[in-house]
Amino acid sequence: MSYVLDACAMIAYLRGEPGSHVVDAALRSVTGRCYAHAVNMMEVYYDFVRVGSPFDADSAVHDLAAAGIHIRMDMDEALWKDAGMIKVANRVSLADSLCLSLSRRLALPVLTSDHHEFDMIVASGVAKVVFLR
Repeated sequence: MSYVLDACAMIAYLRGEPGSHVVDAALRSVTGRCYAHAVNMMEVYYDFVRVGSPFDADSAVHDLAAAGIHIRMDMDEALWKDAGMIKVANRVSLADSLCLSLSRRLALPVLTSDHHEFDMIVASGVAKVVFLR
């Protein structure tokens, strides 16, 4: 199965947190691909700099790319307008609104551990969401 990963899923994978095996299985799938928006990758980078160093952050991003995550740089008008509408209607973070908009563009579910932001998305039907824990 293919997914769009949010920062929480990628961080859980890198740190071996509960549910990381779900991300690992998605990355190892021979029939699917995993994508992440560049803004969500920036969240991962920021998190690793904050608790470590720029070297740690560079290593984390490299490890995600080596694991098979395809970083999407989409930021055309249709995508950012869709993300803006998602953000207004659902009160999610800007980064999560871009993740959701990319998932809609690719017609793929979001893989996340973030119930705080995504439980309401599931309830509203904005996009399909799969929780890794």
